[in-house]
Amino acid sequence: MEHLPVEVIGNILSQLRGARDAVIASATCKKWREAWRNHLHTLSFDSRDWPTYHELSTSRLEILITQTIFQTTALQNLAISMDDVEEFSAAAVMAWLMYTRDTLRQLHYNVKTTPIFNIIEKCGRQKLEVLALAHNSIAGVEPSYQKFPCLKSLSLSHVNVSSLDLSLLLTTCPKLEKLALISPDVAMSDMEISSASLKDIYVEAISLDKFVLEADTLEVMHLKDCTLELFEVVSKGALRVLRIDDVSVIHLDIGENMENLEVVDVCNFTIMWPKFYHMISKSSKLRKLRLWGVVFDDEDEVVDLETICMCFPQLSHLSLCYDLKDGILQHSLQGSSPLLNVIVLELGWSVVNDFFSEWMEKLLGRCPNLKKLIICGVVSEVKTHEECQTLANFTLSIVQLMRKYMHVEVQFEYE
Repeated sequence: MEHLPVEVIGNILSQLRGARDAVIASATCKKWREAWRNHLHTLSFDSRDWPTYHELSTSRLEILITQTIFQTTALQNLAISMDDVEEFSAAAVMAWLMYTRDTLRQLHYNVKTTPIFNIIEKCGRQKLEVLALAHNSIAGVEPSYQKFPCLKSLSLSHVNVSSLDLSLLLTTCPKLEKLALISPDVAMSDMEISSASLKDIYVEAISLDKFVLEADTLEVMHLKDCTLELFEVVSKGALRVLRIDDVSVIHLDIGENMENLEVVDVCNFTIMWPKFYHMISKSSKLRKLRLWGVVFDDEDEVVDLETICMCFPQLSHLSLCYDLKDGILQHSLQGSSPLLNVIVLELGWSVVNDFFSEWMEKLLGRCPNLKKLIICGVVSEVKTHEECQTLANFTLSIVQLMRKYMHVEVQFEYE
């Protein structure tokens, strides 16, 4: 061990989960203390890592964090998340930021401060590449392309920010590639943001009348738990991954230039199928299509499997959730074209009945090269005699079906 370079020891200490573990390990010997001071690049203070954090007062925690940070000289990654702390003093937080400003590349900060001050204004530095803030306020942002010239990832969770300040903030990040907005406290009902470099956006728990995103190079978009009247994306058709999870939107416009789409994952979403299908129909590169818990705006609409076969020849992963409405399957099985490249088939139900087995068997017949079948479903804890009989019939039909498709791996996921 004595022959290990101090740089290697610094990397070892940086791999430890929490700051407390790194401090204890650094006491091994004089050489390890030197590695701690000059070559440690990661520190994490998380109340989930050490129960004693919960027993310390706020002022004691501030002193502990300050003393620990000030013993290092090359910190690149700093993470602070304390669930039981209501507020840290602004003076202490500013001291941590000022001390590490010349070396820090990643900052994850999840504690309120008092008095409230704009951490963004104190974070402007040349080397910062990742910034994740939660439970803070962002206001009075001044546009400056020199503020965050290296920032590639920005995450804002439960922050107080206006549409204007967010827009101005993005102008200070000319190399930003990844943006996450989680339950922001937005003063206005409309939001319009633009980024020439953005490739990946994640939006969760946001409620707006209008959300317009202009991002020519956008490749990945994920909307979750959102309520929107209008959501519009202005881009040049670079989108590869589209995920919509539990979203309510009246008007959705992601453009018609969707040739590069590879993944479409829609869950718990009400859609006008013809319009949505028109948006993705030209995606000949589509590899994964997931329609789960989808409710059609028109009760007579169905997902035509024959059309899917013809339009998405490279499809390798297909996920469909079975639903029977008034005796009509939402996923039409008319036609005979095979899904030649589908190797993973994921099927599920909201309420199991005798038609599911029949529907599944027909789908298996359309996938000659299938390797894996995933069956998902909801099984209530309290079951009536009729439900028990239906489940027993379903189990028997599955056993019989799998004897026919012995080369297919079967996986069950029940809730």
